[in-house]
Amino acid sequence: MRLHALIAAALLCAAPAFAHQGVHIENPYARTNGGIGASGAIFLWIVNHADTDERLIGVASDVAEKVEMHTHTESANGVMQMSAVPKGFPIAALQGHALKRGSDHIMLMGLKQDLKDGDIVHLTLTFEHAGVVEVDVPVDNARKPAAMGDMQGMDHSKMDHDSMEAAPAN
Repeated sequence: MRLHALIAAALLCAAPAFAHQGVHIENPYARTNGGIGASGAIFLWIVNHADTDERLIGVASDVAEKVEMHTHTESANGVMQMSAVPKGFPIAALQGHALKRGSDHIMLMGLKQDLKDGDIVHLTLTFEHAGVVEVDVPVDNARKPAAMGDMQGMDHSKMDHDSMEAAPAN
């Protein structure tokens, strides 16, 4: 009986180590710009616990007609532009990568339903090595930016997403 208790205790201590292998998603949330047909964005923190570099190579959700990885860049004349990043986002070994306002993020274009605060967006992330990671993302339109780099108030609904050029891979 004592041996079983020791084995159980050892497994409990080891569980956190096993839980943090590969890719981990932290603090996801979505914001939307209107109802059906409008757009939205998803922000989150990707943590790569592996000792090899990783890359987010695909995103999908059934709440929008089109789901893409995007970034913001500043043009030579100081105008911010949003563009798709078809090659995805790199995540260095044992590092993290923030998808945040005014920077890299996931765009939801052509929403199929009206998303309100508290609703959940089911998101499928595909990584080069870790494979598929499913994430339930709460809608939180009231969330304030956490960092100075975030661009609060950016209205994606008036952008022409079909004519955007792809940004180079990070």
